[in-house]
Amino acid sequence: EIYTLSLHDALPIYYRRDNVDLVQRSANDKGYKVDIAALLQLDDERRDLQKQVDALRERRNVISAQMKGGRPDQELIDQGKQLKIELAEREGYLKATEEKIAAIMKNVPNVTFDDVPLGGEEDSVEVKRWGEQKTGAVDHLDYAVKRGWVDFERGAKVAGAKFYYLKGDLALLENAVTQFALDYVTKQGFTFMTVPHMVNLRTAEGAGFTPKGEGSNEYVVEGEDLTLIGTAEMPLTGYHADEILNEEDLPLLYTGYSPCYRKEAGTYGKHTRGLFRVHQFNKLEMYAFCLPEQSREIHEKILAIEEALWQQIGISYHVVNIAAGDLGAPAAKKYDIEYWSPVDGTFRELTSCSNCTNYQANGLNIRVRRKDGTIEAVHTLNGTAVSLARSLVVILENFQNEDGTLTVPEVLRPYMNGREVI
Repeated sequence: EIYTLSLHDALPIYYRRDNVDLVQRSANDKGYKVDIAALLQLDDERRDLQKQVDALRERRNVISAQMKGGRPDQELIDQGKQLKIELAEREGYLKATEEKIAAIMKNVPNVTFDDVPLGGEEDSVEVKRWGEQKTGAVDHLDYAVKRGWVDFERGAKVAGAKFYYLKGDLALLENAVTQFALDYVTKQGFTFMTVPHMVNLRTAEGAGFTPKGEGSNEYVVEGEDLTLIGTAEMPLTGYHADEILNEEDLPLLYTGYSPCYRKEAGTYGKHTRGLFRVHQFNKLEMYAFCLPEQSREIHEKILAIEEALWQQIGISYHVVNIAAGDLGAPAAKKYDIEYWSPVDGTFRELTSCSNCTNYQANGLNIRVRRKDGTIEAVHTLNGTAVSLARSLVVILENFQNEDGTLTVPEVLRPYMNGREVI
């Protein structure tokens, strides 16, 4: 039996039933407190209740048919009344059980791949390094403020802490980075899309986000079924919700540009200075819908595109295979690219890319019809092309000059009217 719940269904019950130990172990590795055995017991109860409800409904239909065409006798009327009470009671139990299942399912993360390291953030494994590690640079915020390129004080005046204005040449440089990345990514086969800046709760949760959960990172629109997006990944995931795609059309590759709004809850103590971690920034996101057998290869392709972008700009970095305890719920595996900061003398997060296998597709009912007619969930992947506020930090740290000017990276000059220095 393939059981699908009409509510959030991030990882189907049938998968858990066949792989109880695997799913429980994966949840434990990711640090999620969930009892898969209890979930399956609830599902058994749901099945029994569903059978009872179906039987009572069938009996109700028989009695209704017997009452037609004449005056029914009192015994039949009494049976109908009693049946109505019993059915309402059973349907109430069924609804309550389904809600319990849905609540647990929201907390069950995707199963991790075998090559994902165990442990927390400190246990992530370096995969490769690229570029020369420079040392000695002025902090990006001090550098940009001195040039009049960024204004956090007026941003706080109109919106609050960690909001800002970009001005003049730095704003133009952000646009240049965007255009450069967009040109490169579309040449790799990704279709450019602008996306809604808000999504409904079903789309957000189906993509693996928890706008109304404890410690949520999303801004919710009060009184409406909407949340501001923290990444274009959210509306891109929902683009094909409730659709059956054709095998011959996959993979579908999209790149979405949008602002991103984040509370940055739980980030205190992490590197937060200046533009590195803010409540609003622009980002160009890559996204893929593909066949299950394609997703590992496409994950490596997205990583290669991210690497190529930063190699062309000329930034030293390393690639990290993220440990299970630091993975979000949707990801089966994630790579981070961390740039070398000449200011801090350490690696800082720059971009990431995740293989979410069928987790998001199950959450939003996105399927593929195979050539033989069979239907199954697709796999989805996402990866940051450029996160613009953070990209500016990287360029400011690595291309600043002692006289206070900034050398424009060569690949960005065509998008800055040929200017070599700003």
